[in-house]
Formats: sequence, structure tokens, C-alpha cells
Amino acid sequence: MIPSEQLMGEALLNRTRDLSSNTVEQIAKACGYVGPGGRVLKKAFLKALVHAKGFAIPEVDSDGFRGRQAEYRTRVHGNGNLLVGHAYTKRLGLEPGQECSIELHQETGTIWLRPLTAKDEGETEAEEISDAE
Repeated sequence: MIPSEQLMGEALLNRTRDLSSNTVEQIAKACGYVGPGGRVLKKAFLKALVHAKGFAIPEVDSDGFRGRQAEYRTRVHGNGNLLVGHAYTKRLGLEPGQECSIELHQETGTIWLRPLTAKDEGETEAEEISDAE
């Protein structure tokens, strides 16, 4: 039987002791650490278990991001493309479909990526027309 709520504290420790002959996944499930899709929330279970044992785990400020942290590095792919990942575009407030200008600065060996505003887009179109003439 899976509890409707995740066990915490002494209740978690007692249930874990009772089920100690089972796998970690089975114990976590029996203690209510199951996601909406039925996936066992093993990391949450282990964190709660460590907390119930009285150990303080320092919280890491992740800025709301999950998974790998941004490294501010990228590689040129085999086809010559550079990928700017989601972590960077989110921090800049860029939305899917939003256009940006790419500025090459050969003297410094840098590439600048600037989000285009409605004003910038009008200027860019005017520059393209004058370049075509």
C-alpha cells in the first residue's frame, strides 16, 4: 500500500527500518515517494531520509534551473554551427521565435548576440533594402 502523502521524520525512519530487506526503490514507493506518472522519486526520498536522520544539507541556489548548470562555453559543431543553450536564452529573457542580430568583432575575436526590438527590426529591413539597391 502506498501512502497518500510522503512520510517524513520519525514515521519515515520507522517505515524504512521495517522494509530494510527491500530495494531502495521499493522502500521509497512504500513511503509515498512516487510522482504523478508513477515514477519513483528516489532523490527526494533519500534527501528526506538524510533530513530525518538529523543531518543538515545546505541548499544550493539554482536560480530555478534544473539539471546541468550553464558553463558559459560551447563548441563548434561538425557542421560549423554554434549552439546557444536554453539556460542562456532564458537568462536573457529570449522567447522562442524571437530574432537576434549577430555581430562579429574580428579585432577581439568575439561574437555578440543582441535581441532585436520592433524598432531594430524596422531598421534592419531598411538596411537590407538599401544594400540590395
